[in-house]
Amino acid sequence: MASNPPAPQAPFAPSRRPESHGYGDVRTDEGPWEEWNPTEDSLRPVRGRHRVGKQRGGGLARSSTVLGVGVIAAVGAGGIASAHPGKPPVSLSLPDLPSVGSLFDDSSHAPKGSGTALSSAGVTSADAARGTANAGEALRSRLMAQVEQQQTQVDKKAEAAAVAAAAQQADAAAVKAQKDADAKAAAAKQKADEEARKAAEAAKLAELAKQYTLPTSSYTITGTFGQPGSMWSSGYHTGLDFAAPTGTLIKAIHSGTITEAGWAGAYGYRTILTLDDGTELWFCHQSSINVSVGQKVSTGEVIGRVGATGNVTGPHVHLEVHPNGQATAIDPMTWLRSKGLNP
Repeated sequence: MASNPPAPQAPFAPSRRPESHGYGDVRTDEGPWEEWNPTEDSLRPVRGRHRVGKQRGGGLARSSTVLGVGVIAAVGAGGIASAHPGKPPVSLSLPDLPSVGSLFDDSSHAPKGSGTALSSAGVTSADAARGTANAGEALRSRLMAQVEQQQTQVDKKAEAAAVAAAAQQADAAAVKAQKDADAKAAAAKQKADEEARKAAEAAKLAELAKQYTLPTSSYTITGTFGQPGSMWSSGYHTGLDFAAPTGTLIKAIHSGTITEAGWAGAYGYRTILTLDDGTELWFCHQSSINVSVGQKVSTGEVIGRVGATGNVTGPHVHLEVHPNGQATAIDPMTWLRSKGLNP
C-alpha cells in the first residue's frame, strides 16, 4: 500500500514580541507565521487516510484563554460545577460582562480601564454598600441576611405564642379565681342563712319556752320512750318518767282544758290536759288530783301531786303525748324539746 506524503510545512520564525496574555517571554510554539502561498503541487489531493497537521495559532490560544477565564468567572459567580462520568454535561452560563472581552483585545480601539474585575461579578450595589467585595461574599451575605430574617420571624412567632399562652393562663386563672370566690360567697351565704335559721329557731323556742314548762321540778329521768319490758302491756315504755318524791307538785305544761281526771287502772290516778291544737298530755300515777274535767288551766298551774299509784316501782309522774288525741303516743322528749324545753 502506498503511503500518503506528509503535508508541506510552512517555515517557522519565532516571535519575540510580548503577548497580550501577560507572559512577556518568547513563545517557540506559536506564531506569528511567515506568509505561505500554496501552489497547485502543494494542494494536490492526498489519497488514502487524510492526515491533518495540528495547527497552532495566536487566535486559537487567545480564544482558549478567554474561554478559560470565562469559565473561571462563571464558576466564581455561580458556584462550583463538577462533572461526573456517564452523566450529561452541565451547561454553564456566563454573567453579563460586556467588558470582559476588552481585557484581552489587542486592538488599539479598546477602551482603557473600562473592564470590570471578575472577582466582583454578581455583586449588586446593595452588596457593595455593605462592603462585600466578591460574589462569594455577596452570596454568603445574602444567605446570612435570609437566615437572620427567618430567625426573626421564628422569634416573633414564638413570642406571639408565648403571649397567647400567658393570656390564656391568665384567663384560666381569672375564671378559677372567680369560681373560687363564688363558691366561697355561696358557702358564706349558706352558713349565714343556717346561722340565721338557727337564731330564728332559738328565738322561737325561747318564746315558746315562756309559754311551756316542765311538769315538775327536782326530778330524775328514770324511764324513756321505747324501752322494752314485760312490765308494760304494749311491750315497751310509752312515755317519759320524772321520778320525784311523793307529793311533789305537778304543773300544767301549757294552757288548755282538763278533759279527764280520775282513776285509770295501771296508770293509777291520771289527769288528761287537752291543748288548743288537740294534743293530749297524760299525767299518770298521781297521789292526788287538783283539777276537774272541763276546767281551763294555764301554763304552770298546779294540777296534781307526784305519787306511786297504779303499776309502778316508785313515786314518779308518767307523761305521755298523744297528737290530735290519737291512741298511739309519741316520744315526749322530742315533743318537749320542740317547745324549747330540755328535760
